[in-house]
Formats: sequence, structure tokens, C-alpha cells
Amino acid sequence: MTAAPLPGPDPTMEAIGRAVTEGQAGGIASARRKLLDLWSAIGVTGDPLHRCTLAHHLADLYEHPARALVWDVRALDAADALTEERLQEHQANLRVEDFRPSLHLNLADNHRRLGSFDAAAEHIRAAEEHVPRLPPDPYGDLLRTAIGEVADAITQRDTGARAPGPRTGR
Repeated sequence: MTAAPLPGPDPTMEAIGRAVTEGQAGGIASARRKLLDLWSAIGVTGDPLHRCTLAHHLADLYEHPARALVWDVRALDAADALTEERLQEHQANLRVEDFRPSLHLNLADNHRRLGSFDAAAEHIRAAEEHVPRLPPDPYGDLLRTAIGEVADAITQRDTGARAPGPRTGR
């Protein structure tokens, strides 16, 4: 019996990856423009994996929490539409649940920075529910630390920006 062939490259995911890399290298305006163009091509009912990935990373390119919030909401909505089968086509070792702690954490942080502490608390609780399933690796450690920091900031009613560093996307 032979294994099913792996799917070929996904041009949209590759384009998203190139734009994300450009944004991380400092080309924020250009990366944002490229991701917005891709969003227009994908459409609001397009592939949920593409929408979730793009929106999650596009949120990172906005400094103002209200603008980031719009994209983080879209990322969570797309994750809700994403099936395990579609995700497995892209990367066999990922599960949709792997995305949720980061998505809720980012929403909590945006709401917190906007002073919407009740909404922030709801999302940080949702992120905390996933902590026991986080991997025991640097990514899991990063998320656990960030969840704790945002939870503390919510408790303190702190609306300040967190220290610069990588966001919690995969």
C-alpha cells in the first residue's frame, strides 16, 4: 500500500509568508499592502486557513489596538470555520485548537489596551483554558508567559502597550 501524495505548495500561504517576513524585516507598509491585496483576492468567504493566517498576521502590522482588533476578530472567526481536514492538508501536526490560545490572547490584549476590561477578561479566560494543552517548548512558554502578563495587566486595569517582542502567532 502506498501513502497518498502530499499536496503541492499553497501559493496563497507562500504569499502570506513572504509578506509576513517582509513586515518582520521592517517593511510594514509594504507587507500590509500585500496582505490587504491578498485579503481582497481571498474574500470574506474564502478558504478559512488563508483567512485565519492572513488576518492573524495582518493584525501584527497595526500598532493601534482598534485596528489590530478588527483583524484578530476576523482571525478567530476564520478559525471557527476551519476544519481539521483542511488544516491537516496544510500541515499534518497542527490542530485548530492549537490556534485558539494565541487568537484569544491577542483579542484580550487589544481589548485591554482599549480599556474594554470585561471583554479582555473573557478572552484571557478563553486563552487560559488552553494552557494545559500548550506544548512544553519555547512557543508554549512564550504563550504561557504572555497570557500571564496580559492577565495581570487586565487585573491592574493597565492599558499600556506591552514590551516589544514577538507576537504569539505560529
